[in-house]
This record gives sequence, C-alpha cells and structure tokens, in this order.
Amino acid sequence: MKTVIIADSCSDLPLNYVEEQNIPIVHFPFNFKGKEYHDDFGKTLSYKEFYDAVRAGEMPTTSQVNVQTFIDIFKGFVKEGHSVIYMAFSSALSGTYSNAVLARNILIEEYPDADITVIDTKSASLGEGLLVYYAIDMLKKGAQKQEIIDWVENNKLRLNHWFTVEDLGHLKRGGRLSGAAAFIGTVLSIKPVLHIDDEGRLIPVLKTRGRKNSLNTLADMLEERIVEPEKQVIAISHGDCLDDALYLKELVLGKVKVKDLIINNIGPVIGSHSGPGTVALFFLGEHR
Repeated sequence: MKTVIIADSCSDLPLNYVEEQNIPIVHFPFNFKGKEYHDDFGKTLSYKEFYDAVRAGEMPTTSQVNVQTFIDIFKGFVKEGHSVIYMAFSSALSGTYSNAVLARNILIEEYPDADITVIDTKSASLGEGLLVYYAIDMLKKGAQKQEIIDWVENNKLRLNHWFTVEDLGHLKRGGRLSGAAAFIGTVLSIKPVLHIDDEGRLIPVLKTRGRKNSLNTLADMLEERIVEPEKQVIAISHGDCLDDALYLKELVLGKVKVKDLIINNIGPVIGSHSGPGTVALFFLGEHR
C-alpha cells in the first residue's frame, strides 16, 4: 500500500519544492479585501501584494479548514488504496487539526480498511515545513509509514521555532500583547523574541532593543541549542523582508556549518497574525 504524505499551506514550504515533490496540499482559507482566497504559496496573490496591503492598513482574516474539505481530500487517496499521513498545523493555533481528525473518523466508518493518520505537528510555518521535508525524504528513501510517523512524533518537540516581529501592533491585535505594552515597545523600539512551545503555542520569551539585536538573538539561540548542525537542513521564513532573512542567514552560517538552508516567505494565513517584517528561524535541538 503506497503511503502519501499530505501537508498544509501553513507549512510555508517553497512552491518549487512542493511541486517537484508532488506533495498534496490542504490550502487554508483567508479573507483579503472582502474576497476569500486559499493560500496557494503566492500563485494567486503574490506575497508582495499581500504584505504591501497589510502595511497600508488592510486587515485580512483567517479561518480553519472545514471537515468536508478533509473528507474530500482523504477519500480520494483512500479510494485509490493509499495509506495517508496528514501533517497538520499546530492544534494550539487552529482548530484545523481537530477537523482533520473528525474527517478521518467519518471516513473510517464508511471505509473500515482506510489507513489515515493525522499528526498534530505542534509546529508552524517552516517549523512544520521542516518536519514535512524530513518525512518526505524518509519516504523517498523507502521508509515504511510507521517509521515515518514514529520519527515525526519523536522529533517534533525538538523542532525549535524562534522568531521576531517588526510591528508589535499585529501581536496586539492577535491578543499576544497588551495595547500598553505594544505602545511602549514601539516607542522604545523593543523587538520581542518569541517561540513555539511544546503545546504548539506562541510564547514571548525575550525583549531586545532594535531590529539588528533581535536578529542577532535568533542566531545566538541557534548556536546555543542546535545539535549536529552539519547533518541538518535549517530554515528561515520571513514576512516580505528578504534582506533581513539574508542577514540572519549570514549570521547563522558564520556560527555553524549546516547541510542546507531554506529561505521562504511566511504565507498570508500566518502573516495575517504576525505581520510584515516577521523573521523566523527553525532547527532541531535537544528540545524546544
């Protein structure tokens, strides 16, 4: 029975990689300028157009993927006799994981032999994307379904997510920061450093003064926490601020030697909450 790994658009993987590997994608919906879109990695709506509009005051909204969408996607592979692994965006950040589980349970009633596994990656953006990357690599090398599931479950809480934002107002709007803290932070040019914890939640960790200091702190976190960097692919995602992502890349490569490094945009679903100027760094450590 052939195994198929399904990812979702909150993995923020590069479009060319998704197409080269022929990865089935669950596309998250979002509302932008009064119109509903589905995150398709910048094909329909460019990242630049999206972030420029947000900078100009546009406030996009997001929603979870519904149960029927998952039923339709899973059923297609089940009817072809495939085993399915869906690697989901963190359940602490969206109800989409729960909808995928419900869809699985509905299909099991209709197709008792269906083999569908839904994994809560407890990850986001290219943290989620790196888990998909490693799972796809294992599948290409001949790993069995259970081997892949075990690896993801055993390693997902080693996937470090460290990031900083440019505009504190987006965190305030999302309830991650009080209005007073956002105002004071903006006046004092305070840039928070945040991470995703073991529950998959977004947690502020440190405060830095100035943009460069926040980026330097991300690189310091990697140097302190990464294990066997020469065997790792690490990743940087950004909210339409490629120069800052490249600056962080040079900082990182000045500290450690890695197998490879991926840079890609943060998509509009996560970007609706983090805003333009977000920079995030992802790698494997002993723990988060």
